[in-house]
Amino acid sequence: MEVKNLVLEDIHLAMGAKMMPFAGYNMPVRYSSDKEEHLAVRENVGIFDVSHMGEFYVKGKEALDLIQYVTSNDASKLFPGKIQYSCLPNENGGIVDDLLVYKISDEEYMLVVNASNIEKDWNWINQHNRFDAALENKSDDISLFALQGPNAIKVLQPLTDVDLASMEYYTFQEGNIADICSDAIISATGYTGAGGFEIYVENKYASAVWQKIFETGKEYELKPIGLGARDTLRLEKGFCLYGNDITDKTSPLEAGLGWITKFSKEFINSGSLKAQKEDGVKRKLVGFIMIDKGIPRAHYDITDDSGKRIGEVTSGTMSPCMNVGIGLGYVPVDLAKPDTKIFISVRGKQLEANVVKLPIYKG
Repeated sequence: MEVKNLVLEDIHLAMGAKMMPFAGYNMPVRYSSDKEEHLAVRENVGIFDVSHMGEFYVKGKEALDLIQYVTSNDASKLFPGKIQYSCLPNENGGIVDDLLVYKISDEEYMLVVNASNIEKDWNWINQHNRFDAALENKSDDISLFALQGPNAIKVLQPLTDVDLASMEYYTFQEGNIADICSDAIISATGYTGAGGFEIYVENKYASAVWQKIFETGKEYELKPIGLGARDTLRLEKGFCLYGNDITDKTSPLEAGLGWITKFSKEFINSGSLKAQKEDGVKRKLVGFIMIDKGIPRAHYDITDDSGKRIGEVTSGTMSPCMNVGIGLGYVPVDLAKPDTKIFISVRGKQLEANVVKLPIYKG
């Protein structure tokens, strides 16, 4: 499989990025250290180049009907400028992908999907498009930057006519960025739990916009951030990563995503998911903090106090903000309550951990 380069590949290399293949793209994993970059976002401001993400446009009289059928959340609640977190259920009780749905107008939406699933999602949605709706895959034409952290607004506001302070969480606006791009999409979603904005621009504007952001960011010691810190930031907040915490074999109800699974409408596999909700799930995704010293990693066994395997870690790391091992994993429902003691198998040792209510890091 050919690995694609980001538009700003040369800029990232010049900034000292360590590049690695990820989801079909050559991506910056880190520039300095994961911990330094992580803390820069939590305490100050950092910027990610996440242009590997996919963007599909859905247009037409029945654009909403298609989205309602293929996604689990209720997109009829959206208004222009509003964003919704959702997922694409498959026919077997699992998840094709999780995604964001942007409502541009009554007959135009943008779907933002995970890079590793662009082709899969594109084929899946087209396969189920029996509606008067046209699809356009703009993934290769759009660059996406995530400016995250408590000082993100100070860096971005001088560059745009959009009133960033008035933007509510999970909304977006089209606006001017630095007189370079007049129709950039600026959104307030984020995958770090540190606040901030996402900026979507056509590739031809990417380099100039990136450089302008660094010009205004110099005063605030803006740092480029890699995928390593992106993973630890999202894990501290208990945000699911597709391929780890949610997959084509995990139910959205098991994953704690009942809040985006609305049975007020019919969607793919809604009947069996509704039955699962009524019967109750047998396992749940939980967050945990290590009591014993050790770092949990994906695929490590989770056991009970007798050593019996009860589940598996789906994501794990050393929390840079808490200086303790943290993770996510699936356990039986009766062991999913906060303050329940579980054990993680780390290099042949059973290390004690405590189930906690999400987010794992409360700061």
